[in-house]
Amino acid sequence: MSDSYVFSDQVGHLLRKAYQRHLAIFQQNVGDSQLTAVQFVTLCALRDHGASSLTELVKATAVDQATIRGIVERLKARELITLEPDPQDRRKVVVDLSPAGAALVQQTVPCAGRISELTMSNLNPAERVAVMFLLRKMIDDPQD
Repeated sequence: MSDSYVFSDQVGHLLRKAYQRHLAIFQQNVGDSQLTAVQFVTLCALRDHGASSLTELVKATAVDQATIRGIVERLKARELITLEPDPQDRRKVVVDLSPAGAALVQQTVPCAGRISELTMSNLNPAERVAVMFLLRKMIDDPQD
């Protein structure tokens, strides 16, 4: 067995640690202690794309189907979204922002900008551009 593999030097580990740091910063600065980063992303996706099916939310948020269902349930319990049957297919559900959800997104966006700023606070302007470029490049599918 090779001793040259150091897990803490691997890209996945470093990405996970950076994401954990971001989530901690998010929770400390979001202004609504009940709102998670993934819930906020879901609300933003609804703001940007309008009423959406669960499948559309999965695609927009990069959150898996099982997780999005739980997020939708929690947002519904807080009355931040509405659920209606799809007019074309009554088996499907359409998720939309409620007025309270729209207000929360509008109120939280300035905090979200600050959260991004704090997440990258250790980076100079050139490094910030580089990390955003490299992250986008990493998630691009070379088959596309």
